[in-house]
Amino acid sequence: MELQSRLPLLTALTLILLSSLPAFAAGSRVVIVEAQYVMADGDTLASAEEKVLQRAQRRAVEEAGVYLESTFRDFEKESQGWTTRTTSSEIRTIAAAITETEILDSRRSFENDRPVFFVRIKATVDLQSLAEAVRRLQSEAQLAQHFRQLQQENQLLRSQLQELQQQPVGVRMLSIDPTGKSEPAQRAKQLIETAFRTQDLREKIRLASDAAQLDPRSVEPLIVRGQTYLRLVSLAFSRHAKPGDYAEHVEKAKADFDRAVQLDSKNAWGWVGKGDVQTWLKQMDEAAISYEQALDLDPFFDIARQRLIGVYTTQARRQAEGKHWHQALVTLQKLLDAQTPESWIPYQKEAFLLRSDILLKLNRPEQAIEDLSTVIRVDPTNVGALVTRANLYRNRLQGQLAKDDFERACVLGSLPACEQLP
Repeated sequence: MELQSRLPLLTALTLILLSSLPAFAAGSRVVIVEAQYVMADGDTLASAEEKVLQRAQRRAVEEAGVYLESTFRDFEKESQGWTTRTTSSEIRTIAAAITETEILDSRRSFENDRPVFFVRIKATVDLQSLAEAVRRLQSEAQLAQHFRQLQQENQLLRSQLQELQQQPVGVRMLSIDPTGKSEPAQRAKQLIETAFRTQDLREKIRLASDAAQLDPRSVEPLIVRGQTYLRLVSLAFSRHAKPGDYAEHVEKAKADFDRAVQLDSKNAWGWVGKGDVQTWLKQMDEAAISYEQALDLDPFFDIARQRLIGVYTTQARRQAEGKHWHQALVTLQKLLDAQTPESWIPYQKEAFLLRSDILLKLNRPEQAIEDLSTVIRVDPTNVGALVTRANLYRNRLQGQLAKDDFERACVLGSLPACEQLP
């Protein structure tokens, strides 16, 4: 079902939402929601726990704004048996509006021999941030509506031009393409749309290259081709190929993303691609700058934030392995002390654990306990964090707190924790 077929409903919902936003945008709202997730084959325990928490946060956002579900589900498209819906990714983006998450209950069970994760949370949703995100989505819908309107006008103008072309030969006419794009540019766009659909990476590169030749001022062909080159690099790396076997692909991707950023410095995807290339080249400082640039352009750009978390955590881990403790703390400081939404803390869990370990080596147990407590708050089943914090509590003669942590870890299956109990 195409977007055009649901335009009246979307327009009505948009008008309703616009009229209600001023009242809605003030303050925040606290909601309690539940979610469950069945562990998939490719999941780890940690990733499954993150996914069930993310589902609960999405539901909290929907609960805070009842109109979200009906509005988002108007963006559907069916093609060759596949249904594409933007609901999931958009609510994941708007989950950044959650300023605080408290886990009230977390447990596991089994269904058809698969682990099922359940969580109940109390979430505080920043209604103003939520409203701003919805306004951004409305703007995109309005642009789509405007595009369709232009298409209708184009058809009318084309019919009028055809009538004028039947006039006597002596009449000189000026023909203007109503779309504002040349025929090569339109052809390039068609090639890119075809490239999006194809699964053949070599064919994708060929289509993007043809589009780049037809429209050399467009960044889309460069970004698509650069991303495909990096995909080939990932495949080669996963097969344990030598760096020299895929170095040429890295260089080609670098050229594409450098050119894309040169053509359009405000294209966030160009900066993310540039950062990905720099990561492959082990230029971590430069990669962090590129990802930060993408986030400056679009603070809701989740992929850029995930990349930045990975870069800083990897960089700090290497520094810690070299026993450069203070340098590692400075690196983690950039990540963990930034003003990031509460909903991103689960993705920073490894960074908090790493910093707690470094703080212990520097004999700063109080600060280590704070980081471990943050990890346990977002991941109540993290046995390692519970046992480490329990030992720290015991060393500080806080016996009851230590006992509580050992008991929780024991229930989760930690034999060393059980041995510490009376």
